[in-house]
Amino acid sequence: MIAAVLGGVLAGLLALRVYQRLAHPFLWADVVYYCKLRSYGKTLRARMQRGIVSYLDCFLHQAKENPHKPFVVFENQTLTYRDAERRSNRFANAFGSEGFAKRGDVVALLMFNEPDFICAWLGLCKAGCQVAFLNAGAKAPSLRACLRSCGARTLVVGADLAGLVNEAWPDLKEDNVAVWVMDHTSPSEEFNSLLDKVEKMPGECLSDLPKVDIMSNFVFIFTSGTTGLSKAARVGHMKAIVSMSFLHMCGGRSDDVIYITLPLYHMSASLLGIGGCIHLGATCVLRRKFSASQFWKDCVKHNVTVVQYIGELCRYLLNHPPVPEEKTHRVRLAAGSGLRSDVWREFVQRFGRIKIREGYGLTEASIGFLNYTDEVGPIGRASYFNKLSMPFELLRYDPHTYEPVRTPSGRCTRAPTGEAGILVAPLTAMNQFLGYAGNKVQSEKKLLRGVFKAGDVYFNTGDLLMHDHRDFLYFRDRIGDTFRWKGENVSTTEVSEVFGPLDFIQEANVYGVSIPGCEGRAGMAAVVLRPDHEFDGPTLYKHLLKTLPAYAWPWFLRVQTSLDVTETFKQQKGKLVQEGFDPEVSKDPLYFLDVSQKDYIPLTACLYCDIVNGKINL
Repeated sequence: MIAAVLGGVLAGLLALRVYQRLAHPFLWADVVYYCKLRSYGKTLRARMQRGIVSYLDCFLHQAKENPHKPFVVFENQTLTYRDAERRSNRFANAFGSEGFAKRGDVVALLMFNEPDFICAWLGLCKAGCQVAFLNAGAKAPSLRACLRSCGARTLVVGADLAGLVNEAWPDLKEDNVAVWVMDHTSPSEEFNSLLDKVEKMPGECLSDLPKVDIMSNFVFIFTSGTTGLSKAARVGHMKAIVSMSFLHMCGGRSDDVIYITLPLYHMSASLLGIGGCIHLGATCVLRRKFSASQFWKDCVKHNVTVVQYIGELCRYLLNHPPVPEEKTHRVRLAAGSGLRSDVWREFVQRFGRIKIREGYGLTEASIGFLNYTDEVGPIGRASYFNKLSMPFELLRYDPHTYEPVRTPSGRCTRAPTGEAGILVAPLTAMNQFLGYAGNKVQSEKKLLRGVFKAGDVYFNTGDLLMHDHRDFLYFRDRIGDTFRWKGENVSTTEVSEVFGPLDFIQEANVYGVSIPGCEGRAGMAAVVLRPDHEFDGPTLYKHLLKTLPAYAWPWFLRVQTSLDVTETFKQQKGKLVQEGFDPEVSKDPLYFLDVSQKDYIPLTACLYCDIVNGKINL
């Protein structure tokens, strides 16, 4: 009798296990990740009770616990945690003694990657200043606007960028901006040298470090400006401290050596990368700029175990000719965002058994996801457990206006499973939106009110995500990167991925262009050909015929030698859209899809006139 009961129980458990594997195959992964999040929350609360509240506090804690451990390796220079602590003290003392940075001031940093970027930043934190990270790729005319928007009256600039500031100096001087050059001498009488002052300062910490309000602003980080002018996003202390857990949640350890090639003036490198190293007590190998030719060589030289990626970085590595080091490295983990499925598969196949941890996040708000499974393509999970820790919704939207669809009562509706929707998240203490500095109009545009009930407020990410039947989340597009043609929505991301398998195309940037007399926008792609390959129109046509509906085909092609991208490898579309498909405007070779010939033919001035005059129907 007992044996029969036990047998029945075991059979029931086995059946339950089989059902779980078939119906909810990622249940245990969801539970484990949720428990990891809960554990981090407890650790965070315990730290705060011990006075470790801010990004700076975490660094000071590691400098005390692991003073002799290498913190930053840069070229032939190595700084331990104690070295960085003492050098940041010198910066803090120099800022205070020279009187150009007072508690509460906003100070802008304009530098490429180097250890003194980190030390100056920490030093300014110790002096009680808010730091604004300026894009080192900015042009002189935009510097004044950036400084004005964040309210900075002091600019610390790298020696190699002093020429850029000199170009903008007439405008900056008019605004009484003080410029300090990260060098022992100044290239201009109008600027001040900084390093000569720093070297004379003591390495002891300031006696009274500022107390931090966890809900207040920490840094200003400028958006990349892919859809317009950069905006100064306020990033609070709470978001900064949460961001530091990213590498830990991806599987990073204290004994890891983490390779960071992304620019420190963006959140990915400064908060997730450097912050992640500090949180783990790990070592960071910092490079001034990303280099595909040196990437694997650096990984082997420094025994790198974790790399951080974003955007198209992985594709650049795949496009580079093979090097011996790509087979002899010790990299076990790659963490980042923006990795396309086709590149993901090829990356793992070519570079070895590297665990990919693809995520999603924003500079402005704390909403974020992480794909902690080995499923290729998703940016995260939307399971019950994930929504407990990070509530969000995907809203149905109008394909013409890209505004959320509202019911007659004025409420929004949720997008059904399998359909792309606008990602929104309720504003909470854990999901702050402090707005854009100096831009109340743009700040208000990011908020949705009365979404599901009167009085609620949601942050509108402007991104289109899709939730599938297995509870995976997929990034579909950024609003503005989707266009409508023949009554259908065309995803630029989806069309770009279709170019991946073609051996003669190295990269593609897809966008929509207006044609007089036509509703919507026709598809166009700027492409770069692989070295030693020629454009093959008939093959491309056959490929499109198999992979895309006709409304999504790019009717125009522009062959370029390289694509315009931001400093974080995000493709720029604005100028391409503006120039359209006019051969008199574009100096690049242009092609038009002639369906009758099943080929892309050269787009001549005569053919262009026939298209815009309606003689040729698309």
